[in-house]
Amino acid sequence: MYQPKKPYLYGTGRRKSSVARVRVFLNGTGAITVNGRDIDEYFGLETLKLLVRQPFETVGLAGACDIEATVKGGGVTGQAGAIRHGAARALLLANEEYRPLLKQAGLLTRDPRMKERKKYGLKAARRAPQFSKR
Repeated sequence: MYQPKKPYLYGTGRRKSSVARVRVFLNGTGAITVNGRDIDEYFGLETLKLLVRQPFETVGLAGACDIEATVKGGGVTGQAGAIRHGAARALLLANEEYRPLLKQAGLLTRDPRMKERKKYGLKAARRAPQFSKR
């Protein structure tokens, strides 16, 4: 059976159409890697970086864990939300006592909001063609 070089905690996170597979290495240096790139290189906006770090700041492990995330689908905001969700789920495996803190911050709930499908006869989900009086 496969044994990883360093033990890690695993969590899957989802947001919109993004899916993140997050590995949390305890006793790390605080390095965050997304799709093989540094977080500063991957996410341009500071708010997205804060979003990813939020579960660790909530439980008081900011800068104490390394994170490796693989994300597919969606845009950068959805991907950041998916990493946040996966990291929060992985932290539960480390210590079940984190559940009330993470739950209160709303980090364990999967955000169900999705893009609404396009309807026939319309230009988008609700956008109707412009009506012209003749």
